[in-house]
Amino acid sequence: MPVEEFVAGWISGALGLVLGHPFDTVKVRLQTQSTYRGIADCMVKTYRHESAYCLAPFDLIKVRLQNQTEPRAQPGSPPPRYRGPVHCAASIFQAEGPRGLFRGAWALTLRDTPTLGIYFVTYEWLCRKSTPDGQKPSSATVLVAGGFAGIASWVTATPLDVIKARMQMAGLKQRAYRGLLDCMVSSARQEGLGVFFRGLTINSARAFPVNAVTFLSYEHLLHSWG
Repeated sequence: MPVEEFVAGWISGALGLVLGHPFDTVKVRLQTQSTYRGIADCMVKTYRHESAYCLAPFDLIKVRLQNQTEPRAQPGSPPPRYRGPVHCAASIFQAEGPRGLFRGAWALTLRDTPTLGIYFVTYEWLCRKSTPDGQKPSSATVLVAGGFAGIASWVTATPLDVIKARMQMAGLKQRAYRGLLDCMVSSARQEGLGVFFRGLTINSARAFPVNAVTFLSYEHLLHSWG
């Protein structure tokens, strides 16, 4: 049932993105900015001054827009750097050239390649361990397995997620890294090894409900279409 699986995956993925996007905004800001005292402080300040909008499907533009902290359309306040995803893309292209639009692409690739495998292997393993032979996993099992699969994947992904976000913001801050390795060495030298796990708490807090809902909706849609 390739068509049904595609539609089920698309719907469940969209639900997961809607649920997880505000947490993703907080995660990116904690990873790339040092003006927040913690998760709660970042959430309060973000909510107070602006809203978390899902403005673009592209990761670089998403990160740049998430890091834009100017209040929206308030009288007397300076205009935001980017007026939206299209303007953001055009501004990056003009200021940083075509390569600017692909900043952090290698880190993104290296982040997702192993974590997707860990993601699905963890989900399948937990479902099989918690389900008697010959039976389908219950909704509770799917929720728990999906949630822990999301956490397991982010434990693996967070170090490269930090590097990806920093490389994507480098052009905006006029700080150029010579490459992925230079970004890793520079970050570790200045902030210690703990920098590579910055945002892990918010990643995990977001990952459990997002992926629990994603897998549950996916399994239920496939079952209903039988």
